[in-house]
Amino acid sequence: MEQLGLGRQFGRLAPRLDGAFRADGVFAHDRLRFVDFVDDVEELLEEVAWQELGNKEAADGFEEYILQHYSG
Repeated sequence: MEQLGLGRQFGRLAPRLDGAFRADGVFAHDRLRFVDFVDDVEELLEEVAWQELGNKEAADGFEEYILQHYSG
């Protein structure tokens, strides 16, 4: 988010992601599918990019990148 210039919005987004991780920081697979989580995060980032930059495409590619690098 910082690279896109959207770092100051993290405090607003963090509560919307609540419940996706356990207290120990591990993703809660039993509560939410990882692909659904990544899709939701991309939508949130696009919303913020639109509000801050007037360009939701600034966040495009997030979902594809994450799934390629972290979904195994």
